[in-house]
Amino acid sequence: MNRLPTCCAPLQHHWPLPRPVAGAVLVSCAFDPSQLAADDFQRAGIEQTASLQRSVAKRQAEYLAGRVCARAALQRLDGRDYVPGTHEDRSPIWPSAVHGSITHGKGWAAAVVAADGACRGLGLDQESLLDDERAERLAAEILTPAELARLDRSQLGLTVTLTFSLKESLFKTLYPLTRQRFYFEHAEVLEWSADGLARLRLLTDLSPAWRHGVELDGQFCLHDGHLLSLVSV
Repeated sequence: MNRLPTCCAPLQHHWPLPRPVAGAVLVSCAFDPSQLAADDFQRAGIEQTASLQRSVAKRQAEYLAGRVCARAALQRLDGRDYVPGTHEDRSPIWPSAVHGSITHGKGWAAAVVAADGACRGLGLDQESLLDDERAERLAAEILTPAELARLDRSQLGLTVTLTFSLKESLFKTLYPLTRQRFYFEHAEVLEWSADGLARLRLLTDLSPAWRHGVELDGQFCLHDGHLLSLVSV
């Protein structure tokens, strides 16, 4: 019987984002690396690889929390008991005919999954909100010239954090479909609104189906200084 690790709070089965994705399941939990117990991987029934054994408590706790959420989401999706492994490129290994994404930040982790018939890809990302000073330093690395030109400096921290997060979610969505890496300059956020909806455009060719100029919808929500974004196709 798999049990909840000591470092993890009870799981939350919910949909915090503004627009439901038909057939998708999202599970999250808070976690505390300082509460990580020596037997937490064994307790949860999750393999602790050699590299994880050598890693710091923060890395172990966030990996454990993310995989616990992923397993719970898959159980709710179709009843299977499955913990995603890890590809050499560090992306999760999902069951065939299932799309999913895992994210973790400061003390919070989540996973979202959906069956192949419901969607073709999902990308989920969580970030702590940048303060304006750090956002100013990072803006030129994250935003394209067009994004910088229309940047509203009254919402500097939010805009830079949101742009970063949406592009991360976009990458998590499209990388499993194309196996092509791309970077911040290869996508732009065209618009976003206070109701949590956004629109992105791809600025590079990744595959015959995913070419320069393709536009996708994104969504996001804010909670306690954290931002959660999702891109689905």
